[in-house]
Amino acid sequence: MSITVTLQMKVKEARYAELQQFLQANLPNVRGFAGALNVGVFYNAEQQDLMLFEEWLSKEHHQAYIQFISENGVMSQLLSFMQDAPVITYYGREVL
Repeated sequence: MSITVTLQMKVKEARYAELQQFLQANLPNVRGFAGALNVGVFYNAEQQDLMLFEEWLSKEHHQAYIQFISENGVMSQLLSFMQDAPVITYYGREVL
């Protein structure tokens, strides 16, 4: 059973254009990582809120990805565009 993951963060003022370029260069790597099923990006310009909406095979797959980008420097690059660290939330699937 897959899980849904959201990462919510506030973008620093006047950094969104640079962030877009960064995401265009790096999203293919996320989408190609073991266990990644889907990644979407949503932005609220009025509040400068960015949300990554992701689907992964498991929480462990996602956490392995977070560890990988923390070790290779991609996470610190992403954080340079943000006011604070992202809030990561994991959601399981319920069948109703």
